[in-house]
Amino acid sequence: MKCPLCLDESPVFYHKDSRREYLQCLRCRLVFVPAQYILSVEQEKAEYDLHQNNENDLGYRKFLSRLLNPMCQLLLPGSKGLDFGCGPGPTLSKMFAELGYQMDIYDPFYFDNDGVFVNKYDFITASEVIEHVRQPHTVLPVLLNMLKMDGLLGIMTKLVLGREEFSCWHYKNDRTHICFYSVDTFSFLEKNYSIEVKSVDNDVIIFKKTASNRG
Repeated sequence: MKCPLCLDESPVFYHKDSRREYLQCLRCRLVFVPAQYILSVEQEKAEYDLHQNNENDLGYRKFLSRLLNPMCQLLLPGSKGLDFGCGPGPTLSKMFAELGYQMDIYDPFYFDNDGVFVNKYDFITASEVIEHVRQPHTVLPVLLNMLKMDGLLGIMTKLVLGREEFSCWHYKNDRTHICFYSVDTFSFLEKNYSIEVKSVDNDVIIFKKTASNRG
């Protein structure tokens, strides 16, 4: 069993509940579920189809503003961005657009526009996305390669705090959540992916690309 982020081959047991087992990589500190617990693509989409988020939901907009606001503090007016993993009801991209930013969207289930992968962006957002990604070791380099130099990658995901907290953590109970990050994991990314942390707050982290990423 390899770590899906750094490909280390020596993960250790982390936790087990009534539905799944969880491993942790001692190199990058990612907590993840073994492959046998990962849903099929069809099952995964069926779960996402149940989501009711939409652009007119003020509560959802308030939630997304936790990523929107710190990103806007770092961006130049008119910057071009990509909302990666926007879901069936793109909202964050519309919030950016309302503030004058140029936006593209991508989602492998709902807006599968491969054309975005040849573009270069000033910023990319991934709100509640990376915990679903099966192969972050391939996806993260792709996203970084799509960023211009000094471009920003804004991520929102709840963070692992420790074993005791994990054991009663509601976030792990979503069957589509398969990779769980921590501050230590993001420190690993900073050291190994030519990026630097610009902002960390309330399950939101913003990276700046500092060099051509080679994965």
